[in-house]
Amino acid sequence: MATDELSSKLSRRLQIEDGAEEPVAVDASHENGAEEKPSTANADTELGAKLMRRGELNDGVGDHHQPSMKVFNPYTEFKEFSRKQIKDMEKMFKTFDAGKDNYIDLMELKLMMEKLGAPQTHLGLKNMIKEVDEDLDNKLSFREFLLIFRKAAAGELAEDSGLSVLARLSEIDVSSEGVKGAKTFFEAKVQAINESNRFEAEIRQEQEDKKKQAEDKKHRQAAFKELQSAFK
Repeated sequence: MATDELSSKLSRRLQIEDGAEEPVAVDASHENGAEEKPSTANADTELGAKLMRRGELNDGVGDHHQPSMKVFNPYTEFKEFSRKQIKDMEKMFKTFDAGKDNYIDLMELKLMMEKLGAPQTHLGLKNMIKEVDEDLDNKLSFREFLLIFRKAAAGELAEDSGLSVLARLSEIDVSSEGVKGAKTFFEAKVQAINESNRFEAEIRQEQEDKKKQAEDKKHRQAAFKELQSAFK
């Protein structure tokens, strides 16, 4: 097997490098004079690159690269949005992720804009992706999709841009105008929370009033029955 042969060669070369064995000259050609097959040559090239990399690491020249284990959490990274808003954005994202690969590509974005009633040109769609495509893979991840609404809320999108139109037509309210024109988005959020608290307080007061009315009615009915029994 090619894998076993490569492993054997790698082991031997490492032993030679560490001084455990003496190098032995080997004729690279076959007995019939034929040249070595390209696949074996490629294996030797790969092996050489690995040995060179190992030498650089041992000499302190190269750096160890560990894969990133960072997990994206929209609720902690996009704290300016409520859980409901993020869930609404996620629902919209998944609706148009036709390939179910956790990305929205150019064709899926094209369909999204058509469904929103704002079709874009091919160049316009590419520019929309480019504006938030941080990893330059020419498609939108969910995090990059959330960036659209962050930029919209912060007023960083041109009014006539495709992304601005997307955010405006998505029915996910993240603009300052959507919360009665507060000066900034964050002031608007505070105002919305205060209004929500006042609304909840009014509901509680109504419930208390109804409860008191029901108790008063119950007392009146009991008093009337007591009065009736006195005349029997």
